[in-house]
Amino acid sequence: MVQGLGIRGTARVCEVDPKTVLQWLVEAAEQLRAFSQHFLQGIRVRQVQLDELFALLSAVKDGAVSEAEAIERLERAPQWVWAAMDPESKVLLAIDVGNRPLAMAQRVVHHVAQVLAPDCAPLFLTDGFRAYMTALLTHYGHWVQPERRQDKGPMPKPRWRPLPQLLYAQGVKTVRRRRLVRVSHRVVFGTLEAVNAVLAPLGCHNTACIERLNLTIRQHVAAVGRRVSTLCKSEEGLRQQLALYQTYHNFCLPHASLHQALPQPESTKGTGSAKQWRPCTPVMAAGLTDRVWTLREVLLFRVPPWPQPQAL
Repeated sequence: MVQGLGIRGTARVCEVDPKTVLQWLVEAAEQLRAFSQHFLQGIRVRQVQLDELFALLSAVKDGAVSEAEAIERLERAPQWVWAAMDPESKVLLAIDVGNRPLAMAQRVVHHVAQVLAPDCAPLFLTDGFRAYMTALLTHYGHWVQPERRQDKGPMPKPRWRPLPQLLYAQGVKTVRRRRLVRVSHRVVFGTLEAVNAVLAPLGCHNTACIERLNLTIRQHVAAVGRRVSTLCKSEEGLRQQLALYQTYHNFCLPHASLHQALPQPESTKGTGSAKQWRPCTPVMAAGLTDRVWTLREVLLFRVPPWPQPQAL
């Protein structure tokens, strides 16, 4: 399933009933969520890219509609896939499904804030969606007491302001006749010099990394692919497949751009050339683990219980 097969396709390959695949998916999703929450915590990153892509569920696809009407219905559809990643280590920090109001943006940013270290305030890069600004200001802000402008009268009320170390920039796209004609950059919080100082080492001054991740999600998750017959019928079913993909992407899938050079070449079992690179996953690049996990190891891993609140 993490390679793009749907539930029925996986059932045919494994020679089992589709209901069996669906039952295992539901049980595996709970384990994978707990596994990710156990390891993805206290992460320190320099920048975070956030974006959302629409999920064309089967309820929207039913019936023959015009292209303009389909786009209008997609804008109202409550199924959007929200993703947040670190472009340097390729760690998929958060992924969720929902509509596009402010509450959903608050939920995604809150999930990212829980994964990051408490004192970590990275550079955030998004598109021109306005809800991100309010969500980031809510989680990375503090009360400020303005100075009095007059000698007499009441003190001004405290105001909620962004933290001094908060950096947030947007890449606003201008589309005409369904074609991208211009991309303008806007610094919302922080200064342009501080934003460029964070972007310079990576060499990426836009949201290209998260845009490429969107394409990868469509290729590996059958429920959000384009022009396919494996669309999900419910939001929970899509959320379970995304939980499977997030763990596979972070722990089990080595990335070619992250491979590490070995101190000495290692000979292989065959007659080929010696091995010169060590495979590396996003969590290995982030320093959260030291090996490539298999899905079997992830599913059999005993997740320690979370600390329960003390009873009064």
